Amino acid sequence: MGIGEDWCEVSPIGDLLVRGARMHPDRDAIVLPEQRRTYAELLAGATHVASGLLGLGVRPGDNIGLLAPNGIEYLEAFFASQLLGVVVVPFNARHKASELGYIAENADLVAILTTASDYFDFADVLQAALPGLSSADDPRRLELEEVPRLRAAVMLDGPDHAGFLGRSAFDEIAAGVESAGVEQLRRRVRVRDTSVILYTSGTTANPKGCQLTHEAMTRGAAERARFRLGTGDYDVTWGAGPLFHIGSLAPYLGSMAAMGTYVTDVYFEPGRALELLEAEGVSVAWPWFPAIVQPLLDHPSFEPSRLDRLRTLVLIGPRSLLERVQATFPGVEPVQACGMTETAGIYALSDPDDSVELRAEAQGRPSPGVEVRIIDPERGADLPSGEVGEILVRGYCVMEGYYGDPEKTAAAIDSEGWFHTGDLYVQKEDGSLVFNGRLKDMLKVGGENVAALEVEAFLCEHPAVKIAEVVGRPDERLDEVPVAFIELRPGAEAEPGEIIAWCKGRIANYKIPREVFFVGAEEWPMSATKVNKRALRAKLAEISLG
Repeated sequence: MGIGEDWCEVSPIGDLLVRGARMHPDRDAIVLPEQRRTYAELLAGATHVASGLLGLGVRPGDNIGLLAPNGIEYLEAFFASQLLGVVVVPFNARHKASELGYIAENADLVAILTTASDYFDFADVLQAALPGLSSADDPRRLELEEVPRLRAAVMLDGPDHAGFLGRSAFDEIAAGVESAGVEQLRRRVRVRDTSVILYTSGTTANPKGCQLTHEAMTRGAAERARFRLGTGDYDVTWGAGPLFHIGSLAPYLGSMAAMGTYVTDVYFEPGRALELLEAEGVSVAWPWFPAIVQPLLDHPSFEPSRLDRLRTLVLIGPRSLLERVQATFPGVEPVQACGMTETAGIYALSDPDDSVELRAEAQGRPSPGVEVRIIDPERGADLPSGEVGEILVRGYCVMEGYYGDPEKTAAAIDSEGWFHTGDLYVQKEDGSLVFNGRLKDMLKVGGENVAALEVEAFLCEHPAVKIAEVVGRPDERLDEVPVAFIELRPGAEAEPGEIIAWCKGRIANYKIPREVFFVGAEEWPMSATKVNKRALRAKLAEISLG
């Protein structure tokens, strides 16, 4: 690539909304089945919420919590924080009271914004997380022992609840604040200021707060949406996941950077999603995982012609699914990617000229401005092409650190700025990256390393298998052995012994699951976007004890 052939765009997040409202005020910024807002309407709503926050005493640099489903209230609150230079902490809607309470205290929240709609009423779980909330004397001046910095909890939608400032009272506060004050603060926001703290679960007891700057959140997202994944014109982008997750929040910000329209829903149901995709003429889709793509393709009403405007589909999945997607949509580019919360989402993705075969095997190459290394996790030495090791990432996208935890930050980001991801990859001679599972998701079977992902991908080649997840079971002789949890395709039948027998002679004996358990579609223990393997291990332990 020569000088001047491409460029990047860096912006405070709030400026994306302001620019869209100035240039395309009547264009839809967000669409849900029962709601939609133009750029101008969304900016007006966000400014109003920002005024209310100022009236409650929230100031630039403060941290506020946000617990709501995908919707207008969520986005107005999110952008309100960004217009003010306030740091937003989106709660994972799947978190329970203990996790919410930990984050509220750990993140030094001064305010929490939430909703109580027909779909999700978060008042009860927040009252359980913060025991003093329901008996608070004044919801505008909270004094809770468990969260000493918290001063207000606001109900943006839904009926009033004890301890929460209701919407009508919040609107009165907002009406008493001049919007010019919001505009002055927006102009002071710097691109290297922290914009978001996203809490991510890992191998530690409590989730860790990833501090991400405005640059980290907008630069890569804008570049992908405008120059790589979009059509080069106006795009309608669909995201299946919750906006508290980086896998949906980053594509949404990319859509805004390209001044497109983002389509989503408060929950995922394949038939409902297909209707929305068709009605809005989606051109870029971010289903991400097999758990989303498979139900769409298998739905009785699915017909490829309904999605005739689709041009790009971002998917991380096994070869069999990539090949099925390409055969179903010959004119659509399936894009594989590497990403995580600590890198503000994607740090590598497929090139436009990659073959279907390469896309089915590899997860792309490092994005512009991002460096990677593959190292031996025990010695720290760089590994040559073709060898499995831990991938390290360095660049503008890497988090500033884990909030309030310098020790975990120092363990994750070394003195040269390399983030140690804990992910295992191989880098091929052509620079493409092949995921080999998590460093801590590597089974040790009789001294042999077994990547759970490798076995899972192989099991998905069985014609009856829809989804496979592999975990280790302790074994006195071999240290541990693989065990598979499998969801069958609709209408398919199989027995555990049949699956195990099918593996024999096709993969090494030590990689073959010793047991197979079948799981219904609604029985998987899920995190925000993927199967929770810690829960599967706990379930396996219960089975073993039983």
